Amino acid sequence: MGWCSVRGSPSVTSLQFEHLAPAALPMPNRILILAVFVVASCGLAYELIAAALSSYLLGDSILRFSTIIGSYLFAMGVGAALSKYVPEDKLVQRFVELELLTGLIGGVSATMLMLVFAFSVAPFRTVLYALVMILGVLVGMEIPLVMRILNARQTEFRELIARVLTFDSLGALAVSLLFPLVLAPHLGLARSALLFGILNVLVALWTLRVFRAQAQRCRLLAFKGSLVLGLLIAVFGVSGKLVDWSEKQLFGDEVIFAKTTDYQRLVLTRWKDDLRLYINGNLQFSSRDEYRYHEALVHPSLAGLPWARSVLILGGGDGLALREVLKYSHIEQVTLVDLDPDMTRLFSSQPELVALNQHAFADPRVKLVNADAALWLEESRDVFDVVIADFPDPSNFSLGKLYSVPFYRLVARHVSENGLFAVQSTSPYYAPNAYASINATLRSAGWQTTPYHCYVPSFGEWGFVIGSKRAGYAPPQAYDVPLRFLDAASTQLMFTWPRDMQPREGEPNRLNTQSLVREFEQDWGSVIR
Repeated sequence: MGWCSVRGSPSVTSLQFEHLAPAALPMPNRILILAVFVVASCGLAYELIAAALSSYLLGDSILRFSTIIGSYLFAMGVGAALSKYVPEDKLVQRFVELELLTGLIGGVSATMLMLVFAFSVAPFRTVLYALVMILGVLVGMEIPLVMRILNARQTEFRELIARVLTFDSLGALAVSLLFPLVLAPHLGLARSALLFGILNVLVALWTLRVFRAQAQRCRLLAFKGSLVLGLLIAVFGVSGKLVDWSEKQLFGDEVIFAKTTDYQRLVLTRWKDDLRLYINGNLQFSSRDEYRYHEALVHPSLAGLPWARSVLILGGGDGLALREVLKYSHIEQVTLVDLDPDMTRLFSSQPELVALNQHAFADPRVKLVNADAALWLEESRDVFDVVIADFPDPSNFSLGKLYSVPFYRLVARHVSENGLFAVQSTSPYYAPNAYASINATLRSAGWQTTPYHCYVPSFGEWGFVIGSKRAGYAPPQAYDVPLRFLDAASTQLMFTWPRDMQPREGEPNRLNTQSLVREFEQDWGSVIR
């Protein structure tokens, strides 16, 4: 008769089942405790996925991350309060229904958010927080219901609390390790959410099978569970195509490569002869005009130091700044330190990208290090004639530390007395306060600074700062290497500031406050609005 028939002696009624001693029927208790482990994992996973997806699509904001966590925890409290209204005779039924609903909504949440964002940014925030609140309420009801089911089975209260909270914590620990190390890099956010949704549904079906004597509408619940499970598996199978379609709508061009690495989301697009790299949704370069940015970043420092022999590039995993450095025959060694091995692997193996950086990583003068720049600088004792910082913009605290006073002081230990330090510094036109903060941070760290800028069509006006240990830096008047953009006239314009971009005083970026990240968000937020 299947799952929903009461097997065994007909005298074993649901009332008798509830009053059996725990020792006589240990398996159902164990199943519920195991369910706590699974549902705790799923609950935390949905929270992490929502926060990660918002950072990928909207930029990594401490305010956004905090409000997502806070809203989720508040909603869990609401769910816990609502759980008391579930009647005692419907505990198992409601728990099964709850798991099916959580699995369905949580499973499709990431895919749904990506599709919404592809159509329009405006409703994305509303849908994001609505899903966070709904899932929080549903997840908040799970543990109280499990505890009431166990309590109804005469489980000792002290043992009940200890085991439920222990397995709840273990489930959270498991997913907090698996999500960043395995799931997000290899499955991606959409399929990770679907996987946890499937786990929720499997918990519902297994609970229904074990507690079939106590569940009302058993056959209907089994049918609904099978339907939801089939739907999630089907969406899992096509999620890759859905994500590809949404990213194509989002970026506008054909997506030829996309990967979530251990550190970031890399997307490469192509339109005709234009290759574009996006990191976490932010444009990093366009192949049509990247030479302007990279020539401006590298050559004002190197062209005036014919005696330089060693260069350190921090960031720059695309190899484009490296390409410019290698144009100087007197440079004997270049060390490039980039955090993400997937980034440098892509730009040293993909034919179109290798052609773009002119096989820079294959040059015997190059030493590639995949490591955190700050940690590597702490451990290294090498000194360089020129250091070039080509990091992404300081849009979050992990990047903001690379634009801080302590970091710039750390860099100074690795620059020779007559050497130079070049820093990409976001836009002095669109983000004047952030640009001023970077300049002030360098000065606070003991550097003599020379700000400059150039126009890059894909970005608009872009800013840089050259730091030196001694005063007296002068821009080069000529270049001895082949360039497409820079000459004496364009260089003079770079170091001349128009009235609407005059450098202003800024607040140094210190690790304790990370004011630069706030300035950056406010500057660019006003541009987007």
